[in-house]
Amino acid sequence: MCGIVGVVSTAPVNQLIYDALLLLQHRGQDAAGIVTQQERKFFMHKAKGMVRDVFRTRNMRALPGTVGLGQVRYPTAGNAYSEEEAQPFYVNAPFGIVLVHNGNLTNAQPLRAELFSTDHRHTNTESDSEVLLNVFAHELERSTHGVPLQVKDVFAAVRAVHKRVKGSYAVIALIAGHGLLAFRDPHGIRPLCLGRSSDGAVMVGSESVALEGTNHVFERDVQPGEAVFITPDGTVHAEQCAEAPQLNPCIFEFVYLARPDSVLDGISVYQARLNLGESLAKRVVSTVPPNEIDVIIPIPESSRPSATQLAHLLGIPYREGFVKNRYVGRTFIMPGQGVRKKSVRQKLNVIGSEFKGRNVLLVDDSIVRGTTSREIVQMARDAGARKVYLASAAPPVRYPNVYGIDMPTSNELVAHGRTVEEIREAIGCDALIYQDVNAMKKSVGSLNGRIQGFDASCFDGVYVTGDITAQDIARLNEGRVGKEEQEEDTSRLALPNAQDA
Repeated sequence: MCGIVGVVSTAPVNQLIYDALLLLQHRGQDAAGIVTQQERKFFMHKAKGMVRDVFRTRNMRALPGTVGLGQVRYPTAGNAYSEEEAQPFYVNAPFGIVLVHNGNLTNAQPLRAELFSTDHRHTNTESDSEVLLNVFAHELERSTHGVPLQVKDVFAAVRAVHKRVKGSYAVIALIAGHGLLAFRDPHGIRPLCLGRSSDGAVMVGSESVALEGTNHVFERDVQPGEAVFITPDGTVHAEQCAEAPQLNPCIFEFVYLARPDSVLDGISVYQARLNLGESLAKRVVSTVPPNEIDVIIPIPESSRPSATQLAHLLGIPYREGFVKNRYVGRTFIMPGQGVRKKSVRQKLNVIGSEFKGRNVLLVDDSIVRGTTSREIVQMARDAGARKVYLASAAPPVRYPNVYGIDMPTSNELVAHGRTVEEIREAIGCDALIYQDVNAMKKSVGSLNGRIQGFDASCFDGVYVTGDITAQDIARLNEGRVGKEEQEEDTSRLALPNAQDA
């Protein structure tokens, strides 16, 4: 996942984009970048690291202009250690285009070959985002036919992109001297929304919190397959560019990825997590009698709403038992399993009095690799817990995700090929309770009747784009890891089983 933002204003936008990226920092901590435009010239600064580390005063002063875009990157394709793969990406023809992308292309490899042999365009990195930029640039060049750019030409190019590109993509691009473009894949897998400030500035971003936190009023989500083009004077043009769009957002956004104060596709992330806690309560009761649970403790941070609702419904005390060090990066999005294992106890510390002599039910938003869960269960035992039960607000993660979440191979998933009892033994808890897949979909989907289904591929193995094979997953996996990480964690290179496709 990544966080993206774009702004068209009448005032300088460098600070505004910086502030919006801080609000989206949870979506990516590997690299950050901003591009602004003054007249027809682009000004760019990007580097590896957190927003606060990448941008210093001298960098901000070098980003003039009233139009711009930015991204916080979390790599799922390409090389996690390559400075060149930080976004935005730039091409000088046609017109000059810069682009940021959240998502993952599933056909990047054949597209890269087409760009070289047929489109005669060059890509310089392994990033699928650079492929997407060059496909769009080629189609825009075709649609303009050497004449001045019109809005209809931009939409024609997006229609052509939808026909060639597969996978998940929320995109924001600047076309030099013409305006800002935002579009979303035909399934709307990754989120994108639009808002406006009181002074007429228009912002598009990954989550509503980026808009609201910078004094923009949320207006609406960009629809699946839709393209929105904003001219320098703030005029918004919109057109549906996909032949058969349908709304299938990634359900993991609601389970874990998005901030709880965001609203995605008409669904409050916080309310979705409350609902997940409500449906999880039924599963807990059927596994562990409530009178055998002394206290319910969330594993910070995303599980708190679910744990709160679960405790309320079961009539069991809710307690905070872990204190999080906010100055350690999110374990889930750290490159390299070795770093992930090392960081758990640096990241969390127990409040011993909440565990000693008690039967404790820990609640997590999801269990992916199991390494963190195993460590946390042991921390609870070391603090004196008599029994440690573990409940997950999400179902077992059994399948690779190819749409931009860091779970690319089955081999890393603790639930793959294991029964719930075998997973319990691997984690070391006294009882393990998972959310039901259909209950999860119902809990979140009930909040917006327009949703035609979710991408829940990591839970149910159904890939909404309909084009994924085991070979595709293996190829995507090979393309996303850097050499250093390959040496450290060779399990990432293992082929998934055929039935996982």
